[in-house]
Amino acid sequence: MSVFQKLVLASGSPRRIELLQQVGIEPDRALPAEVDETPLRAEHPRSLAKRLSKAKAEKALESLKAEPDFAGAYILAADTVVAVGRRILPKAELVDEASNCLQLLSGRSHRVYSGVCLISPEGKLRQRLVETRVRFKRLGREELESYLASGEWRGKAGGYAVQGLAGTFVVKLVGSYTNVVGLPLYETVGLLTAEGFKVHFNWLSGTRA
Repeated sequence: MSVFQKLVLASGSPRRIELLQQVGIEPDRALPAEVDETPLRAEHPRSLAKRLSKAKAEKALESLKAEPDFAGAYILAADTVVAVGRRILPKAELVDEASNCLQLLSGRSHRVYSGVCLISPEGKLRQRLVETRVRFKRLGREELESYLASGEWRGKAGGYAVQGLAGTFVVKLVGSYTNVVGLPLYETVGLLTAEGFKVHFNWLSGTRA
């Protein structure tokens, strides 16, 4: 990455950091932006994903005002929402939440929405919304209980992590796989390059992360 460009990821998600590293981008700072993620009354899942990604980016921007070293940095934020119809599934923290999510997803299709928000060094705010359709197999009791015992679901939207054991549940996926992991790379890289961020710098120098 050029020393004249800095990127702040408004997230502490290891998955999002790994996805950026996959395309040769190493964030200069991971800055988790704590915002209230409670959906508004009758809020559509896609609207929630866009609203929260914007809120996270703006929260990070506000936090960085006290840090001159990050003046003029690019700020990238994302939020991922899993939904069945208009029903928004939680980011499971308790085993009962994860169990309820997985039983609802078993044998049916759901949608994963990610809002991606970028604030440029000039203060320009740009957003993208990405939607992926995912169909799960019908989950047997043993595999459901085993997955819950693995703990991989903890903190994951919809109670599962597609890049882990739950990858075996997916019968069909239409759209961006990296969106389901937590950061749609095609759209993210498109936002960054459109605002002048040198995404391909490490590709050319052979110093991929």
